[in-house]
Amino acid sequence: MKRCNWCNTKNKLYVDYHDNEWGVLNLDEQHLFEMLILEGFQAGLSWECVLNKRKDFEIAFEGFNPEKVCKFDDKKIESLLSNDKIIKNRLKILASIKNAQVFLQIQKQFKSFKNFLLSFTNGQIFYETQKTTSPLSDKISSELKKRGMKFVGSTIIYSFLQAVGIVNSHEKNCFLFKQS
Repeated sequence: MKRCNWCNTKNKLYVDYHDNEWGVLNLDEQHLFEMLILEGFQAGLSWECVLNKRKDFEIAFEGFNPEKVCKFDDKKIESLLSNDKIIKNRLKILASIKNAQVFLQIQKQFKSFKNFLLSFTNGQIFYETQKTTSPLSDKISSELKKRGMKFVGSTIIYSFLQAVGIVNSHEKNCFLFKQS
């Protein structure tokens, strides 16, 4: 079975992620927050690195619960910085806390983060390959930055949109390739 070239077929987690999550629409609020956090940590690293630590991130970040993450204090931050099972980057940890606060503000304003995203997409799924940004990721990134989020540049947001299935970018030779 042919998969996207980036998928390391020797890594079962990566294959499972490619086959069952990436490009599959999932607008569950907890999943959206999880992917926002993980994509932020992925900046400058490989997705495979983050994916291999996903379960440990889930534990460290309280099940990716934004209500809990937004309350992380100095003691919790130091605990995260000493956790060898996750990516120990102070700026990314601090960004996660700030992003949780903004995520909750957006949920309050739009009734859900899903509704916020849909205000940009009108429910459309985008089928495109060989891109790392798009006008859509540019717009969402810009809005999130205006609201105070960090580590949400257009490339990170494009990856986020792929992770939650708003953008489907499976390569033409992949068994999951679809066109609009």
